[in-house]
Amino acid sequence: MEQLNIVGKRSGEGFVAHKAKLVNALSRALAERLLLMDFTMGRKGLLGYIKALSGSNIVKIVPSTNGSASEAQAVAKRLKVVCGATTSYLEDTAWIGDKTPMTLAEIRVCPDNSVKPNLGSLELSEAISRVLPFTAKDEKRPVLQCVLFRAKEGKLSLVASDGFRLATVTLDYDDGEGDVLIHKDELRGIANALRKAKRVRLGFEASGDTLDGMSLIIDTEAIRYQWRGAEGQFPEYEKLIPAEFNTLAHLDTVEAVKAVYSFRALSDNPKDYPIDLTIGEGKIVMANPDEKGEAIIPADTDGQGSVRVDGRYLAEALKACGGMADFKLVNAYSPMLFANDGYQVLVMPLMTPKANEVMERDRQAKDQAEAPVVTEAPAEAEVIAKAEEIITKARKPKRSRKREPVAVA
Repeated sequence: MEQLNIVGKRSGEGFVAHKAKLVNALSRALAERLLLMDFTMGRKGLLGYIKALSGSNIVKIVPSTNGSASEAQAVAKRLKVVCGATTSYLEDTAWIGDKTPMTLAEIRVCPDNSVKPNLGSLELSEAISRVLPFTAKDEKRPVLQCVLFRAKEGKLSLVASDGFRLATVTLDYDDGEGDVLIHKDELRGIANALRKAKRVRLGFEASGDTLDGMSLIIDTEAIRYQWRGAEGQFPEYEKLIPAEFNTLAHLDTVEAVKAVYSFRALSDNPKDYPIDLTIGEGKIVMANPDEKGEAIIPADTDGQGSVRVDGRYLAEALKACGGMADFKLVNAYSPMLFANDGYQVLVMPLMTPKANEVMERDRQAKDQAEAPVVTEAPAEAEVIAKAEEIITKARKPKRSRKREPVAVA
């Protein structure tokens, strides 16, 4: 549930607020229903109505109590809205239809709402928008439909994965620790709303009946967003990120995305078009497996390697990085990494016969290196001969030492 913090003054049971501030708060809310002085109404309808008002920069909203007793009873469930010379009466459940989502925001009016920020509004907005596209669409994988918010050791990590790709963003955060999963549907629109915020404070709060239940809270000067964490355990994603790489490249993602789109145009299926990447000698060569096209991207490279990747996944990873990015590769069958200033996208490769051969060869070499060393047992005849030699020596009589005569004086 959200809480809209409207800066204004109390007027009896209602309030008076600046029209622009009221419009700003309503436009940044994510909920589709508003709770205002025990009245429930549609947010979009009220926002459109407030925008249409003219004649004054001040809006007054109070419960309707005008007229005789019978009239007051007839309009008991109405809100009186005054703006300049315009007076209107809004009924309860106005602008709410059968298809209006059951998301609710409560409007709270206060003279001032101060927020002590611990994150930048733009950096948090960008972080959410960067990981959100990489959540899973499959409803059978509810945990992967969530974004992981994890605060630990002075860092805030946002992590999302669909099983084929993994996106992580790391921000500086020195305001405690916490771990919570938030479903992707609840985060829709929050990135755009945070771009309008002047101050942002993110925190974790215990919630629910269980001791480990957590909620994520994002406070701004206008709105307090609160989401209860989803149940489940996010995979240990740190183990999926390789610690060492054999091939590195620093490239311009804008040029690389253009090249990828040219391969999409060659494919009969724009959602499934593999691309072979060959890295080395100051360039990245993109090629169609069917030899229909080739593109060369200049890059600063270190080492050589090749890998096959899904073109759609490659384009999305490059676009998410933006600008200049680092491309890191272990081998043809391990996850490849795209990184840019605290942001990482891990992409699984497409297997090829050559990649399978390399994987099998590496597996055999690893098994051989880890195999225990077995010393060859001595032959049976050698053991028997050695035993007889020991027995013969043990039975051989010892020679007595001859005494010399002793002279007597």
